[in-house]
Amino acid sequence: RQSVTKDTFRQYRILGKGGFGEVCACQVRATGKMYACKKLEKKRIKKRKGEAMALNEKQILEKVNSRFVVRVVLSWGPGSRGGNGADGRGGAQVSLAYAYETKDALCLVLTIMNGGDLKFHIYNMGNPGFEDERVVFYAAEICCGLQHLHQEGIVYR
Repeated sequence: RQSVTKDTFRQYRILGKGGFGEVCACQVRATGKMYACKKLEKKRIKKRKGEAMALNEKQILEKVNSRFVVRVVLSWGPGSRGGNGADGRGGAQVSLAYAYETKDALCLVLTIMNGGDLKFHIYNMGNPGFEDERVVFYAAEICCGLQHLHQEGIVYR
């Protein structure tokens, strides 16, 4: 089994930014498969005393396997901006594909989700808000995701 490094991937555009770093699109050089790479900057982690959070996030991502758990994967905590998330189409799932570190960052390579996060859809798709049927659908998906986390012994804010 070959070790995974930053050279395993081609890095592309930034998909979102957050308190500990950024998420960018990346591609495995050998296969051409696309992923999202969440880069947690070591300096920011240390400054915010987030070492336990970073390790916990990696462990959760290794454990979670549900098509309803998407947003938790790419949440950045307070001050979150952007990133990918649930696109409302169902069937897609985010999971940890690779993890590696560089001199400056811890990198979590995740299944890529297209479509933007739910907040984007609420405010940027025509009139703010959703029809009642769509609200019920999203609420049911969120409940299924929380149920999966609960079954795995994971408590999420």
